[in-house]
Amino acid sequence: MELVGELLARDRRSRDVALVTPDGRERTSHDLITNGYKAANVLRYLGVRTGATVAVEPIPGFHTTLAFLGAAAVGAPVRFDPAAGIDAGDRVVLAPVATAAALDPAPGTNLAAFGGSPERPDTTHWEQELWSENPGMPPSDIAPDDAVVRGADLSVSHRDLCSRAAAAVEAAGIGDETRVVLRAPFSDPSALAAGLVAPLSAGGTAVLAATGGGDASGDESRGDVAVAPAGKPVPEPRRIDPASLASTTE
Repeated sequence: MELVGELLARDRRSRDVALVTPDGRERTSHDLITNGYKAANVLRYLGVRTGATVAVEPIPGFHTTLAFLGAAAVGAPVRFDPAAGIDAGDRVVLAPVATAAALDPAPGTNLAAFGGSPERPDTTHWEQELWSENPGMPPSDIAPDDAVVRGADLSVSHRDLCSRAAAAVEAAGIGDETRVVLRAPFSDPSALAAGLVAPLSAGGTAVLAATGGGDASGDESRGDVAVAPAGKPVPEPRRIDPASLASTTE
């Protein structure tokens, strides 16, 4: 796999659980892919085309996952920093409704909010548009060396992110019976690759947990990316160190 958008291929749809969000809700591969198509179409409706940047809240969740996958599918790199996206004039900025209320986009930047109805009429209600959108996949022209994650001091290509994911799959033996728990923000490209892209690419389950590796009691860290066979409790027996997957191109 050299393009993140390949995760949304129609022949990958199944009733197996692909994603568990921090609230404990499970989404099947079919649900995730269908809503990924919808997210891609919402972004296109908001003016996103190949090469345009989409700024997204970095905290792992259902809507931030959909925005990342949808943007990747239409060839738009994602900046996991809404405030920086406002400053840079990114085409779309997606943030939680409370965060979005404090943002002031310049002309040319479309602001979208999730987690409730936005106060300002010029802010797009992400969920409302998502649920009403067409689930068909829009056409795109993307090359493996195009950026999929962008930041102030980094640019990660589709090929690079997929390579890190493949390295995580091989190192941890991730397969269709594996659950990978992610406790790091999406703004860490290696954690994003190991904790989300890797399990989805292998047919496993990505479990999005609260960010930060420590447990509630302050005992030994459980790791930002942890791996366990399906049904096993945490703390997990295996961990992936995202730093070990970092590209020398950053």
